[in-house]
Amino acid sequence: MSYKNKTIGVLATLALLFSFAGVAQAEKYKVGVSVPSADHGWTAGLLWWAKKAVADIGKKESDVEFFVVAASSGTKQVGDVEDLMIKGINALVILPHNPATLQKVIEEAYSEGIYTVVVDRELATPAQDVFIAGDNAGLGRVGGQWLAKEMQGKGNVVVIEGMQIPINKQRVDAFNEVMAKHEGITILDSQPADWSTQKALAVMENFLQKHKHIDAVWCQDDDMLKGVMQAIKESGRTEIKTVLGGAGSKDIIKMIIDGNPVVRSTVTYSPSMVASAIALAVAGVKDQTLGNMYHKPTRVILGAELVVKSNAKEFYFPEAAF
Repeated sequence: MSYKNKTIGVLATLALLFSFAGVAQAEKYKVGVSVPSADHGWTAGLLWWAKKAVADIGKKESDVEFFVVAASSGTKQVGDVEDLMIKGINALVILPHNPATLQKVIEEAYSEGIYTVVVDRELATPAQDVFIAGDNAGLGRVGGQWLAKEMQGKGNVVVIEGMQIPINKQRVDAFNEVMAKHEGITILDSQPADWSTQKALAVMENFLQKHKHIDAVWCQDDDMLKGVMQAIKESGRTEIKTVLGGAGSKDIIKMIIDGNPVVRSTVTYSPSMVASAIALAVAGVKDQTLGNMYHKPTRVILGAELVVKSNAKEFYFPEAAF
């Protein structure tokens, strides 16, 4: 073979190799994000933070493509995850509507090698690379400790619970455990309102009709707190001195900043956890570690922090949806 022919052959081979390299470089990591629809403030915040994370990370990680979907039911979310798998996702970030309903499809994604990050609501049988959530027991415990102190260890409190799923039980059990240490405090009633403002309004109206004297309300969620406050206002009752929610919504934190006499605190359980979950998924699918960490976390629990007037501005994000 002549030198010229050899040169042409080498150039052709190099061209072929570079064409394959170009294809490889053009391929993107696909990250699917599946969350519940924005049916109340916290889930609206969840979707807002998911979109913010996708936008922020997308500017830095040009080789990552994101798909964000929101489902109105567990059944719809199963279909969403199946659709994401058909798209060929490399990573899945999911906050399940109901862990029991989503267990099987998440197991399928995980078993197929899709890097899986489960957010907030833990599966009965773990099927993920990372689980990230707020501290649900901590939310109940920190809230209970603050409320017991504000009540000076005595008085009547009513409890409004969230959806009857495991995280609600974790919160309520921890709260009740704290209250049990104070003989002077009586829990008059405890009923669910599914983290809904309107349902909390109805439950609180019932409590006000049923109980002649209430000193405090623990409703573990800032959306429900709004319904509670409306019911109290409309009833004309004045003996209720403290209402404590949770999660740290911007509206409630603003009330704390402004010095509301009844709403003086909340406990964090921020929907921004989904943004951290997305960052974990991107790092995981690229086989990277975050920051200067030497190990990849498999379980991340974000602390429940007490928000009061002195530190409220640190937790106030007026541009957020929640």
